[in-house]
Amino acid sequence: MAALRWLTPRRRSATARSVLAGEASAEAARKSAQSAEGTAPDTGTEPDFPVHGDDRAAAFFDLDNTVMQGAAIFHFGRGLYKRKFFETRDLARFAWQQAYFRLAGLEDPEHMQDARDSALSIVKGHRVSELKTIGEEIYDEYMAERIWPGTRALAQAHLDAGQKVWLVTAAPVEIAQVIARRLGLTGALGTVAESVGGVYTGKLVGEPLHGPAKAEAVKALAAAEALDLSRCAAYSDSHNDIPMLSLVGHPYAINPDSKLRKHARELEWRLRDYRTGRKAAKVGIPAAAGVGAVAGGTAAAIALHRRRR
Repeated sequence: MAALRWLTPRRRSATARSVLAGEASAEAARKSAQSAEGTAPDTGTEPDFPVHGDDRAAAFFDLDNTVMQGAAIFHFGRGLYKRKFFETRDLARFAWQQAYFRLAGLEDPEHMQDARDSALSIVKGHRVSELKTIGEEIYDEYMAERIWPGTRALAQAHLDAGQKVWLVTAAPVEIAQVIARRLGLTGALGTVAESVGGVYTGKLVGEPLHGPAKAEAVKALAAAEALDLSRCAAYSDSHNDIPMLSLVGHPYAINPDSKLRKHARELEWRLRDYRTGRKAAKVGIPAAAGVGAVAGGTAAAIALHRRRR
């Protein structure tokens, strides 16, 4: 990893950038988890899967449209606008990107790139500590009510089994860590923005944690944590995360886009769609997640009603 850090951007291949992004995110995630205090509550639930007490297993959850409705970076942009970080014309762009994401139900690379560039330009020159504090506020304002109860129940089942649970997302690692902490998860792997002296430079370390970079991050973390990936689980809504899902012995398609749904059915991966309350395609998902699906559908209906009023 040290050798990769000193390669100039022009000389880095796409693979090298993915590896660098993955290792940077894994390193940030481990440091954050090591410094966290307290443990997740134990409800005594011991489902058949995950296997209780298997400390060489862990769970990796995508964030956008898997754990939370919509994209974290768009909600973050909305919160920054409220705090006068940028102007109305920029908010309109964020609003369009969020509307596209929600309607299309997938991650369009062009839109995600635009959102990422916008976010980097906005935070450039700001202190990392400032953005972490604001991230806590934005979670309460825009994100907390958008967590899918069904997916949250799946994560809790792993925690109750004594396993670590990590978010794995293209969102900024600082925001991902806030969400993970609020949900009682172990930590988060996310896109690492470069900072010097605690101030953002407007550049990234490696590349965004997206697609193959997510798989690299999970592999790096698994190696550092002595995890057996064949005993781990991964959850995502997007076909872009097939590389990450393919790494583990227990892949789950959650609220899947059409390409992931097709792929999951062909490989007999477990399916769960909290947007419509569809039944899982395979057995083995904790009952608590089924209850969460109903609650998630109700929450979505209430949110839609409020927007229409």
